[in-house]
Amino acid sequence: MNTSLTLLDRNLQLVRYPQDLQHPSWQAWDAADEYIIEYVEQNFQDIKNQSVSIYNDDFGALACWFADSKPIWVSDSFVAKQSCLVNLQQNNIPIESVSFYDSVTPIDSPVEVVLLKVPKTTALLEQQLIDLQARVSPSTTVIAAGKANLIQKSTLALFEKYLGNTTTSLAKKKARLVFCQPAGITSDSSLYPTIWFTDKPRFKISNLANVFARQQLDIGARFMLEHLSKLANMNNKTVIDLGCGNGVLGLHILDQSKHIKVVFVDESYMAVASAKKNVLVNMAEKEHQCDFIVNNCLDNFTQKSKFTEADMVLCNPPFHQQNTVTDHIAWQMFKDAKSVLQNGGQLVVVGNRHLDYPNKLKRLFGNAATVATNQKFSILSATKR
Repeated sequence: MNTSLTLLDRNLQLVRYPQDLQHPSWQAWDAADEYIIEYVEQNFQDIKNQSVSIYNDDFGALACWFADSKPIWVSDSFVAKQSCLVNLQQNNIPIESVSFYDSVTPIDSPVEVVLLKVPKTTALLEQQLIDLQARVSPSTTVIAAGKANLIQKSTLALFEKYLGNTTTSLAKKKARLVFCQPAGITSDSSLYPTIWFTDKPRFKISNLANVFARQQLDIGARFMLEHLSKLANMNNKTVIDLGCGNGVLGLHILDQSKHIKVVFVDESYMAVASAKKNVLVNMAEKEHQCDFIVNNCLDNFTQKSKFTEADMVLCNPPFHQQNTVTDHIAWQMFKDAKSVLQNGGQLVVVGNRHLDYPNKLKRLFGNAATVATNQKFSILSATKR
């Protein structure tokens, strides 16, 4: 893995988190990071003396580079925060140089310079631009960066709609900058959360901007819900909804089982906040049976959860990290599940049929059974013995 960012006669050592699960060809920064760093260094003589806010810094490259400005750092990703913390430490930068905020905590302080990596999710960008309205003024400089193919006319239109006049740079190494001059625009309210309803039972599902399947029940979760009854009796058990998103799986388990405990886990702050709201709105009387954890898979689960043992783990693993296609997250989910399950406990996975999950489960658990399958998905079960 290339861990050495050398730019403008300066060097940073940067890694992705967790480092031991990354592909050797990956690195913890991209051309957009380099482009925005070069632009700021060449055009701001006093950046150290200005209030800086950094949004969507995937692995902490921008936080490390601009740490002398004591930036506010905002992300919806727990993994991104862990990457940033690791990279600050290994570059001997004091952690307190950066003020960390998650995406669901309001920030009131005004800002002079905004450095924003354009996220893959358009809705997240839209919510962040709405949030920035309260922090920026006509004297604020807003610079965004991203892969050129992520910066479309619709992307620029969002900056225009919520902040002000917007222009772009030429593309460089397939990256592009966006320059926005705030004009004091204010919106009446956010478009988020998005709300929809399940059929039977009729649950009201609230989704903050960065939640997977924000607009409707995703087909993988739908398939899992159709076959929940085929799983072992979950009464009086502890079930982990791993990668919970809006919590729709855990919500149905709460409804169908007596005296069950459900742990909702996701690396997205918006996802966990949405899952908690959905429990409170639909089954507030069962909140005490739930735990809500923002985490990297099941790292240090027994220290973080009020329920220390698990009888079942359900998951629909993602196969990307930021813009990189990968199966390392699924593999970590499977390994972590095995470590927290009691003997006889089950890991239940829904995934695309073309993915190599059966062999991974057999290699790890020594067994894998097919619960159900259709043209697109398989539901697999592995038992800890």
